[in-house]
Amino acid sequence: MDAFTAGLLQRIRATETDLSRARDEGDEFLVEVEQGELDDLRRLAAEHGVQVGATSV
Repeated sequence: MDAFTAGLLQRIRATETDLSRARDEGDEFLVEVEQGELDDLRRLAAEHGVQVGATSV
């Protein structure tokens, strides 16, 4: 696994964690921010052929 792929997957995991925390705390604004970031990261992964896996929040 190259550094780009590893870094991207790490950012996706961290964002999924942050999104889950925002949902648990009821912070609707932060949920929208984190969901947008997660969507962007997943799109970037797809554009570069990086398989993200079946994890979702």
